[in-house]
Order: sequence, then C-alpha cells, then structure tokens
Amino acid sequence: MAPFREFELLSGVKILLGKSAESNEDLVSQVMPTETVLHTVMPGSPFCKIKCENPTKVEIKEAAIYTAKYSQDWRDNKKDVSVHVFRGADIYKEKKMKLGTFHVKKFDVVKVKKADIRNLEENLEKQIK
Repeated sequence: MAPFREFELLSGVKILLGKSAESNEDLVSQVMPTETVLHTVMPGSPFCKIKCENPTKVEIKEAAIYTAKYSQDWRDNKKDVSVHVFRGADIYKEKKMKLGTFHVKKFDVVKVKKADIRNLEENLEKQIK
C-alpha cells in the first residue's frame, strides 16, 4: 500500500491525503460509498478521505484547506482554491483513465481562501519546530 499524508482535524477526526497518482489510486480504492472525499476542481491534487461517517461542515472545510494546501493549483498560483466535495458512491473510473484519475457524478464545491491556506502552513511549520 502506498503511503498517505495523515492529519488530525481540530475535532479529532483523521483525514488521509494521497501523495501521488499511485497513492491516490490506493486511497480511492479504500473509500466506502458513504465516506466523504475531496479533490480540487483543478487537476493535480491529493484525494482526501475524511475518516468519519458524517463529517460536519467545519470538518469538511478544514479538510478542504489541507486538500488545497497540497495541490498543484496552490503551488503554482498561491490564490484561492476551489475544492470538490463528494461521496465515495459518486466516484467512478473508466478503463482508459490514467492512474490516479477518476470521474465524479455529483459534488459540492468549497472555496478555500488564500488566508486559510497560509494559516495552515504557519501552523504546520510551528508543529515542526
């Protein structure tokens, strides 16, 4: 199994984020139909799995900030990032799709503000020191 990034939200709920196409593929293969998953609107982001049955709006927002922080969209543009939020049941893959790539049937969009990502980066740096 490929390694994932693992974080604990303020509520104590854990989230897992893919690190590569391979780990995204592994992560999505483990998602249950009722679990909540996130991915940026733009390609090049980790899939994020929230490890609880019915996450709150606050938990979804916090998970979206982590998803945005580790995305290519944030790395390349350093501005607000839009993140799709969906259930495992809405993910599907067609045979010819690249490794780590999926389609989603239904989703909501959460807009993650630049300031929220910067705050997360500062907090992560403090934890390292």
